[in-house]
Amino acid sequence: MSREIMESSLIRLTEFESPLGQMIAGSTEEGICLLEFADNARRIEKEIASLEQLLGARVVHGEDPHLEVLTQQLAEYFKGVRKVFTLPLVTPGSLFLQEVWHELLKIPYGTTRSYMDQAKALGKPDAIRAVAHANGMNRISIIIPCHRVVGSDGKMTGYGGGIWRKKRLLELETGPDLTLWE
Repeated sequence: MSREIMESSLIRLTEFESPLGQMIAGSTEEGICLLEFADNARRIEKEIASLEQLLGARVVHGEDPHLEVLTQQLAEYFKGVRKVFTLPLVTPGSLFLQEVWHELLKIPYGTTRSYMDQAKALGKPDAIRAVAHANGMNRISIIIPCHRVVGSDGKMTGYGGGIWRKKRLLELETGPDLTLWE
């Protein structure tokens, strides 16, 4: 006897082209749970397996309203028109991860913060490495703007999508009239 999977226990995946390369996105009935650059297959496999376990869900390929809004808002972002995303997010994880990701959402468009600043904002000034690790566990790139976090010296440091993409995203956000998508 097979058990039917309810709609809310599905993760829908889709791929699409962005100015910085192919991306893969995932959503549940509640919102967006994944947005990564597709060239990091090993990272994506781990994140999808983690999401399946944390959400008790299975993956199917296809579209849904959340993914349609995501691709529209990303197109606006890459054109330099959108500065704030208005998508529901699904971010399962520990309380600490949730706190770190929520703090990332507070970094304004066009600005950067150091990992130390992030740790201090969380009231955990000695947790710089833990904060950096939690940033790296972010499954929703660009929307949860971990690309806006840099080293204390202002240098570009780790980014799951590659330092060159981090640099381009920051250039988009700070450059005068720069767009990545024509």
